[in-house]
Amino acid sequence: MQDFTDQISAIAARLDEASGYLRIDELKMRQPQLEAEASRPDLWDDQEKARKVTSELSAVNEDLELYDRLQGEVDDLETLHMMAREENDESLEPEIAEQAASLEAVLDELEMRSLFTGEFDERDAVCQIKSGEGGTDAQDWAEMLMRMYNRWADKRGFDIEILAVSEGTEAGLSNVEFVLKGRHAYGLMQAEHGVHRLVRISPFNNEGKRQTAFSAVQVAPFFEEVSEEIEIDEKDLRIDTYRSSGAGGQHVNVTDSAVRITHLPTGLVTACQNERSQHQNKDRAMKMMAAKLLDLERKKREEEIAGITGEQQNVGFGSQIRSYVMQPYQMVKDLRSEHETAQVDSVLGGDIEPFMEAWLRWTRAQAADA
Repeated sequence: MQDFTDQISAIAARLDEASGYLRIDELKMRQPQLEAEASRPDLWDDQEKARKVTSELSAVNEDLELYDRLQGEVDDLETLHMMAREENDESLEPEIAEQAASLEAVLDELEMRSLFTGEFDERDAVCQIKSGEGGTDAQDWAEMLMRMYNRWADKRGFDIEILAVSEGTEAGLSNVEFVLKGRHAYGLMQAEHGVHRLVRISPFNNEGKRQTAFSAVQVAPFFEEVSEEIEIDEKDLRIDTYRSSGAGGQHVNVTDSAVRITHLPTGLVTACQNERSQHQNKDRAMKMMAAKLLDLERKKREEEIAGITGEQQNVGFGSQIRSYVMQPYQMVKDLRSEHETAQVDSVLGGDIEPFMEAWLRWTRAQAADA
């Protein structure tokens, strides 16, 4: 009879560690408080507060239920192993091995949660993709990045709300703004902030030459209640209205109500064109602007403003955070964490989480060294 004692002990130790970064003791105290708030008959008189309470309660319940389930599965595994050893029943070995492997896989995924240490990591994310150097190839590359994030979001169960789209002159996208919605959306998506470089045989080059193209991804945490976090002087804003244009479909309504807001002191620009009225588009664009400005102020306090938020000063050679090479060889490499893979098609198909995890680990290591 195979002895699984060490493997099971290691699993139990990892689960005990998870209780720390999941803050299980804190959540057990917080749960009854939230349940009391959620049961108040006047809760929905303030819809913004109600959404905040119910969202937090859902997250607390989710974490506590997950931890309790894993604890039960570890207890069951320990009992099964003890019984098998006492009876020297080798027929139970495959079942024990399968259950242990399943628990290890869940803990592998769960341990990414320990890497989320930022104040806003659990929030939704305001995102923008802008084409840079490379002409039509860069605009096509911006659309490819948007498709990559859509596929990743689908796999993770996140939602993407596209707010504004500017089509490229010949193909692809010149610019697209969207909100990524899901728990830890910002914590994950901040790994993508920066310039992305593509090297391939250009489909737009009649001579079949290799072409390099660049697009910038900008990311900030999103705040529905952002008006309480930061004040914006209307005199600092230029507000333009225009006719919506874009990919069409369910995301974009072609009307005269689209709104673009420019914050003159910083040069930050946000736009929204998918709401039904100019007022709704302006309100959404203002929230996007406030989120970006708040993130800008936060990064200033951390002395990390350069290249993090706001306008990218250079979206071209030497500025990239990640390279995607399709010819003359196949490789995607992050130039910060140095994580790389030859599976370019898989990455473009949405398999980007290993890069996000590598970046989170690299960031934590950098902070520890500092």
